Amino acid sequence: MTTGAGQSGSGGGTDEQDWEEGADEILKTVGRQVKLWRERAGLKQAELGQAIGYSEEQVSSVERGRRAPKPEFLDAADEVLGAGGILAAFKDDVERARYPKGVRDLAKLEANAVEMGAYSNHNIQGLLQTEEYTRALYQIRRPLLNEETIERYVRARMARQEIFTRWPAPILSFVQEEVTLLRPIGGRAVLRGQLQHLLEVGQLRNVEIQVMPTDREDHAGMGGQLRLLGPKNGPTVGHIEAQNFSRVITDRNEVRTLEAQYGIIRAQALTPRESLAFIEKVLGET
Repeated sequence: MTTGAGQSGSGGGTDEQDWEEGADEILKTVGRQVKLWRERAGLKQAELGQAIGYSEEQVSSVERGRRAPKPEFLDAADEVLGAGGILAAFKDDVERARYPKGVRDLAKLEANAVEMGAYSNHNIQGLLQTEEYTRALYQIRRPLLNEETIERYVRARMARQEIFTRWPAPILSFVQEEVTLLRPIGGRAVLRGQLQHLLEVGQLRNVEIQVMPTDREDHAGMGGQLRLLGPKNGPTVGHIEAQNFSRVITDRNEVRTLEAQYGIIRAQALTPRESLAFIEKVLGET
């Protein structure tokens, strides 16, 4: 079993020391190289994007150092632009810059997961958050974070949401406490956008979102939020967090306990169909 403090999967993060030194410079350097090779090839951003399967906005964000490119992006760009392996060679550096140290192992677990279950009790689960909601969470964190650090955390969290576009698609299950749908983190407009996003994600065939009503007398999740991640090859692992402390659990007995708890939580919550109807109702009243 491993433990450690780091950026949580749902709420705020830690401090700037959680990041690889020079992470921003790495992304800016990679971005400059992509732009240099693109211009050398005589391509516009939209043309490069079309050639490698990305949008013009995504290419632009990479070139400006605002987005960490995926390995597939660098491999494809390297081939299309004839960079001879120079762009592809940045993959390891970018991977270190993509996530804060405290969440890097967790991000790898997510990337390898074929199924995942998550129960969240105080805000929307990190993988379900909109960019605006995530930014608002970090803006209200205490002690205060500077804007550069906030944007780092936002980029890292958005990058982890690639799990929704992977194929084969992993089976993803989420249980949200009712209060998380009502708390206006970032204001009413941000909350409305977040609720609309939940309805959209909840329509995906590999995703089930459930709501735990506040009026439940029996509740197996009073110990706090938790996650379970099942890799393609290997045993299921657990993840729990509180404040700025997070812990990845590999001990089989402890994981079994979390699996039992999560199974009961799902049984006590509204069904996925009932939950989407509930979210739609809350959206209409927000």
